[in-house]
Amino acid sequence: MKTKYIDLVDQTYYFPQDEYALHEGNLHFHGIDIMELIKTYGTPLKFTYLPQISHNIQRAKKWFKKAMDIHNYQGKYHYCYCTKSSHFNYVINEALKSNVHIETSSAFDIDIVNHFKKLGKIKDDTYIICNGFKRDLYIHNIATLINNGHYNCIPVVDNYEELKLLNEQIHTTFDIGIRIASEEEPKFEFYTSRLGIGYKNIVKFYKEQIVDKPNVSLKMLHFFINTGIRDTAYYWNELHKCLKVYAKLKKICPTLTALNIGGGFPIKNSLAFNYDYQYMVDEIINQVNIVCQEARVDVPDIFTEFGSFTVGESSGAVYEVLYQKQQNDREKWNMINSSFITTLPDTWAINKRFIMLPINRWYNEYERVLLGGLTCDSDDYYNSEQHVNAIYLPKYDKNEPLYIGFFNTGAYQETIGGYGGLQHCLIPQPKRILIQKDNEGNITTQLFAEQQKAEEFLKILGYNDNE
Repeated sequence: MKTKYIDLVDQTYYFPQDEYALHEGNLHFHGIDIMELIKTYGTPLKFTYLPQISHNIQRAKKWFKKAMDIHNYQGKYHYCYCTKSSHFNYVINEALKSNVHIETSSAFDIDIVNHFKKLGKIKDDTYIICNGFKRDLYIHNIATLINNGHYNCIPVVDNYEELKLLNEQIHTTFDIGIRIASEEEPKFEFYTSRLGIGYKNIVKFYKEQIVDKPNVSLKMLHFFINTGIRDTAYYWNELHKCLKVYAKLKKICPTLTALNIGGGFPIKNSLAFNYDYQYMVDEIINQVNIVCQEARVDVPDIFTEFGSFTVGESSGAVYEVLYQKQQNDREKWNMINSSFITTLPDTWAINKRFIMLPINRWYNEYERVLLGGLTCDSDDYYNSEQHVNAIYLPKYDKNEPLYIGFFNTGAYQETIGGYGGLQHCLIPQPKRILIQKDNEGNITTQLFAEQQKAEEFLKILGYNDNE
């Protein structure tokens, strides 16, 4: 009878996979021995494997190039990194190595852009696509960027007032985009996105507020789907509606040359993940071609804003199972040495799925468990609802520590969790490790940040020894 954890994985998934392999009973991630990281840095810890960021950018560029070649597409492709997924310096620095453009969401993003401009890593011809609802400071920062000569900064108008606000502060000619307020999936509690301008009002908005302004050029139509780029009737229907608006607008607006298909690619969230990226890219390019040919207008340059896809698959979190609590006849709780609420808030907030695997003891027998965090909050857990299926791990043994890893956690977790600030029940943020690989395949690690200390929390909370 096959009762070992490795048997369970073998009969359920194809294993090993590109990024996951087993060596002497321990899990390796992109060739990285996670147990060696644990021995060096301890747990809990978070790590980022930087080469994966560049790898995913290059993958997407190849998919679009191939699709454009196949369909003889006459427009260009521009890959933008969506900074809100992770604002860390090491993430954006790695992404910029692959000649990406930047999409911003709020005022402070422009300060990050200026930082990289000073270093020469962002040039004036780098596109800065400014999304989000804009008010005083964001408008001021965008205007300053454009007034200082960054001609490829494109503020995407989100509402009817923003163009007036921008025009008051920008003292040169500038390009803008318009965001389409897409209709949400039927399962949403509302029908139309709060962001952007409705399909039926965009041509009217152009005629009334843009066409007679000699200093303003409409360059981009921005199309965003909250659920991302997926092969569903809903997605293709919304894309087709967007393309009809583009074709209609293009006939009266010769400066319109770009279509931004925001709303990113999904990332791997289980060992059974299956998504045909190349097919989706092929079909998007094909649909754009068809609609534009039928309308007899030039095809647009394609912009994408990939955030989670860029950075999500680069990171992981590693914990130790401290203790097992048998709470009733059926439920065993494995308690980790950290908190899900504070370190993986998406699991708690929206039941986000991540790949969860043991790091060691794959040749031990397995058992069904629930996972609990250290806070006193009853919601600090990870179970089959988030994991979709029941959670199985090697059997707990107090004499043989068990370590578990959550993978592809690189997007949003730190900003949602309030990295470097207060955490629920004052559970500290784990150590953070950066991992790099050179051209010869040698792996190096660097400690980016130590685990938070009590003194950091107390300072934020206003405790002063001199009181």
